Amino acid sequence: MDRINRLARRLPVWAVWLAGALPATLLIAAAAGNRLGVDPVKALEHDLGLWALRFLLASLAVTPLMRLGLRLMKFRRALGLLGFFYVLAHFAVWIALDMGLRWGQIAEDLWKRPYILVGFAGLLMLIPLALTSSDGALRRMGAAAWRQLHRLAYPAIALGAVHFVMIGKVWTAESLIYLAITGGLLAVRLLPRPGRRLQTT
Repeated sequence: MDRINRLARRLPVWAVWLAGALPATLLIAAAAGNRLGVDPVKALEHDLGLWALRFLLASLAVTPLMRLGLRLMKFRRALGLLGFFYVLAHFAVWIALDMGLRWGQIAEDLWKRPYILVGFAGLLMLIPLALTSSDGALRRMGAAAWRQLHRLAYPAIALGAVHFVMIGKVWTAESLIYLAITGGLLAVRLLPRPGRRLQTT
């Protein structure tokens, strides 16, 4: 633990941003080189969405890991914002490349295909979190209101995991693993810590 914490203290936050940009860079390069298979748009859309879920889960894991002694709090904002940007990229590929900006069909699919509506709801929840992720927003809102707003991260990430499972139309080992990780992290974050007294009204 101490060795990891020492490394984390020395590691600048920009290194997380740089590492976070690498999957998108590799995906774009693969798409440009026609290396994403027979349906490159679907592959790009899927992989961007999967990386979005991974980064969001990583941001959610920071606090539980702190309880185990890992001091990674300074990276949580970067991980969350990376997840948001990958969600936006996933959505943009669907809107622009998959649907071809056919707005009528896009609106119809949002209501006709439940998994799209679930994912879109998660994206809408993430937008105010990204817009208020700065220290300035925290000061303007006040700590209590800021924390209350940012609890939207929990349902947003849960919806992202459900969206991922629903896209596959069948249960797979991969989807079940991501769903289990999401459920476990949410349980750890939302359940009271052992030994902490429950507040009474």
